[in-house]
Amino acid sequence: MSPRTPSILVINGPNLNLLGSREPDVYGTETLDDVVRLASDAARAQGCATTTMQSNHEGEIIDAIHAARTTADGIVINAGALTHTSIAVRDALAGVDLPVVEVHISNVHRREEFRHHSFISAVADAVIVGAGVDGYRLAVDHLARQLRTDRPDGRTPTTG
Repeated sequence: MSPRTPSILVINGPNLNLLGSREPDVYGTETLDDVVRLASDAARAQGCATTTMQSNHEGEIIDAIHAARTTADGIVINAGALTHTSIAVRDALAGVDLPVVEVHISNVHRREEFRHHSFISAVADAVIVGAGVDGYRLAVDHLARQLRTDRPDGRTPTTG
């Protein structure tokens, strides 16, 4: 029996549907479709599959995280403003026991003080900040490598 293709869930939170038109001086001109294509291409190059979702609703994001327990091997998440406000998203990520990479397009540490704290970082395996939309490629590459090897915490990736 051959191992199944590892699957990565890519989650985009509130307002990321406006990429390309919302504050292009901060977030650039690439659209959410560009981000989805970039992440999918990166995953395919690493021998992984992706599922992507975007929601402006916290509960939908939590539901997607919960569903990932049985549908994904890891999560890449840009939770948008929920990063700085949602203990519920943090708890959902901790509860599914999957590797997580947190992504932010802009360098949140060079922005308003309220953006400096992330509830997600404490449960993420890696955090990529300020690399623009290329951060998604970096996140997928990192997560794919992590899924192919034993993880530092002793957990073994799913092989089907």
